[in-house]
Amino acid sequence: MGIGGELRGWWDRGRVLAAAHPLLVDIGVALLVQGAMTMPFLVPRAPGLPPATWAAYGLSTLTVVPLVWRRRAPLAVLFAMLGTSLLYRLTVDGPGQPLPYAGLVVTYTIAALAGPRRRLLAGLVLVVAVPVGVWLNTRSARELTFSVFVFAAAYVFGRLTDARQRAHRVAAEQAAARERARIAREMHDILSHAVSLMIVQAEAGPVAVRAAPERAEAAFDAISATGRDAMAQLRHMLGVLRDGTDEGDGTAPREPQPGLAALPGLLDRVRGSGLDVVYRTAGVTGPVADGVGVTVYRVVQEALTNVVRHAEAQTVTVELMGRGSELEVAVTDDGRGARAVSRRGGHGLVGIRERAAAHGGEAVAGPGADGHGFEVRVRIPLSAAAEVGT
Repeated sequence: MGIGGELRGWWDRGRVLAAAHPLLVDIGVALLVQGAMTMPFLVPRAPGLPPATWAAYGLSTLTVVPLVWRRRAPLAVLFAMLGTSLLYRLTVDGPGQPLPYAGLVVTYTIAALAGPRRRLLAGLVLVVAVPVGVWLNTRSARELTFSVFVFAAAYVFGRLTDARQRAHRVAAEQAAARERARIAREMHDILSHAVSLMIVQAEAGPVAVRAAPERAEAAFDAISATGRDAMAQLRHMLGVLRDGTDEGDGTAPREPQPGLAALPGLLDRVRGSGLDVVYRTAGVTGPVADGVGVTVYRVVQEALTNVVRHAEAQTVTVELMGRGSELEVAVTDDGRGARAVSRRGGHGLVGIRERAAAHGGEAVAGPGADGHGFEVRVRIPLSAAAEVGT
């Protein structure tokens, strides 16, 4: 890691510490301002001017102390700062300051944190206070122009800080909404697939008990396996919502979500429901990004769930094909086809399209190539897949 990376790491840790302990930050700001205001007291004064006194220094310190409460009561801090500054100017002949440090800090704070009404009130107060302060000091147009400029700059800087913080909050809320949608989509796919298979297998169980007991045992084994797999995947998804672990104890690592390697197991569970599943691959010469593998698994899972629930099919074909610069997945059944299209237009197909779009791909669904059955076909660019996986 270079110097730039180390500095960024220190900066990020400082921001986290500042967000966790704002009072410490305000105390630090007050100490920094106090240090700047102390400098004129340490520099020898010109001959003929009264010496700097401890009374003047103490009164200048009273101007800085309210900054500790600048976040909690910015307007009160502004009035306190103006009052002590006026008292300093009228009662002592202490050193002047090259910049109104405390006033600039509280102006920035009001612009960044206060609501519109408080900002308006503070602006009206400063419109009066700045010219009065200049009149009590040098009464020069140069000082008035400079004071107006620095206070306006502090206000603008505060408003820019507020705008940036609002943008960060909006971005965080949007990211949280996308994550909630992703988790909801994952849980829908897991539960819909598992429950559909378990219902089909449970309904076939009583018939198999009477006609072929060995098939009934296989059906119940399939129900158990499907339930265990669904529980494992749900435990993983719920672990995402906790501390990054499956058990929440900080010791059990999260298992990866299912990808291409898990497809044969998924197809075997579907075969347990009595559906004949054919699996073909062509042109897939190497591994794909983890995110793409999860997408392919979920697409196939949702398409097979729709077949089990709606198609009344006997056979379904799952094809995974690498076609040059894209990966194509097709799930085709010999079921009711166009008659079931309207029943498949719910969240499942919408979720498939969203998953494909997240990788820069597309998904189409409709009757099979010969007009019979139903087909779901998804194409994902391999270049986009690589980018998503990095």
